[in-house]
Amino acid sequence: MAKARHTNADGGNGKGAAKQTRGRVLEHAYDALLGAIRQGKFQPGQRIPENEICEWLNISRTPIREALRRLQAIGLLEHQPGGGVTVSLHDFRAVSELYAFREILEGAAAGLAAKHASETEVSLLKALAQIQSDLPDDAHIHERENKLFHKHIYEAAHNRFLLKSVESLHESIFLLGRTTLSVPGRIKTSIREHGEIVLAIAARDQQRADDLARRHIKSAYEARVLLITEALDVAARQPIAGNAQVAKV
Repeated sequence: MAKARHTNADGGNGKGAAKQTRGRVLEHAYDALLGAIRQGKFQPGQRIPENEICEWLNISRTPIREALRRLQAIGLLEHQPGGGVTVSLHDFRAVSELYAFREILEGAAAGLAAKHASETEVSLLKALAQIQSDLPDDAHIHERENKLFHKHIYEAAHNRFLLKSVESLHESIFLLGRTTLSVPGRIKTSIREHGEIVLAIAARDQQRADDLARRHIKSAYEARVLLITEALDVAARQPIAGNAQVAKV
């Protein structure tokens, strides 16, 4: 009987190890695809071919399909009528909805931070705001510090459900392309707005912190609209290969 029990235990451990291996492979596939989307290796509207992904990651189709389903579930990928998936492409309406929701979440985060942040967290936010004001006028540098600043506000809010909502929202923001801090004058405006938000949090003024954070996102949305308009204008000026060929004929 002891031998039988030993055999069952080995079988159970074998199945458990196999399950853990499958889980690690799935996470690797998911993280690799998510990273590629964040880094712009897959552009909005671009088709994601399963076979090429399998070759790239040297992984079988099953975990790749599951990873693609997970990315589709959080809105980064869209299923196409003819089959397959593409990287989500947000139109003006979707961008407007995204920023409207972000405005609500950022306002709530700042308001909750004014209520719940520890003195250490407030001091950290003050330090981060000061660091931003001392940085060179470089959009890429400020983009990194901007993300860090907002991350600490979310954490200072001490609300796990808000944190989860914000993390999900920011996955979609990655699809929008160039940072709004690349708009002329946006860095200076953002630094000022961050400083005002920190002062409201430090003063424990929940309503003012909420209002200022919402205003900050409205300002970011206006900058985003400028970037989108600029991109559309550039695209409209590009010659269309098909038309050029017809003209020659």
